[in-house]
Amino acid sequence: MPDALEAMGSLIDRVSNRLIWKMAPRTRTVATDVPIVSFTFDDVPDTALTYGAAILEKYDAHGTFYIAGGIEGLVEPDRTLISREGSLELFRRGHEIGCHTFAHRRVRSYGSALADDLDKSARYLRGIGIPRPATSFAFPYNAAWPPARRELASRYRTCRGAGEAINRGAVDPLMLQAVEIRQPEEHAHGLTCWIDEVVNNPGWLIFFTHDITETPTPFGCTPGTFEHLVRHAHQRGCRILTIEAAARAMGWEADPR
Repeated sequence: MPDALEAMGSLIDRVSNRLIWKMAPRTRTVATDVPIVSFTFDDVPDTALTYGAAILEKYDAHGTFYIAGGIEGLVEPDRTLISREGSLELFRRGHEIGCHTFAHRRVRSYGSALADDLDKSARYLRGIGIPRPATSFAFPYNAAWPPARRELASRYRTCRGAGEAINRGAVDPLMLQAVEIRQPEEHAHGLTCWIDEVVNNPGWLIFFTHDITETPTPFGCTPGTFEHLVRHAHQRGCRILTIEAAARAMGWEADPR
């Protein structure tokens, strides 16, 4: 029964995502003559600070780190989630802190309690010393939920899912698409093809990953692979921007509803 429920949940997530990508209004335009690349981190294991932030800074760039305060410092068998001190350090070093909910659950699981969870996330970030409210949101497990759009639109300029695509032309800012950097390592290392594609046909390429370590989880990569991608984007003349900075650069200031 648990396997059947999990399979049904995964099907619901996939259908919800596809419905949004197909039916949601395209209320923003990615208008850029220069290729834009954003590097983002979900959950934010502590190695995303140790290696990820340092590698970006080496190329005078910053990333977006989607924090779920309810799992701060959580020690798991193969990773440890970032502490509140680590999140504050990221902010002080110029990186963007985004929201990944507080409890890190699929958005559809909250129902009417979503607003309370997002309020809790905002209080958490203020409480650790981050003065500005998050303007960027990433769906836990990349699982969107159409009924949540109004609540999310009232709080965030952008929401990010997955989708394995480059954002070009008219897009839905509440369902930006992104490319995952994950195992196997050979696949992750070869993602430079996405960078070459956005250089040849400018748009907004968003990468996302989790941990960065020499022994990554299935959802992370090694420091060598991550630097390979950042260096390639830098050498190809891409603007490496946080999600917030990229949205501002394209004039996405108003409420996207």
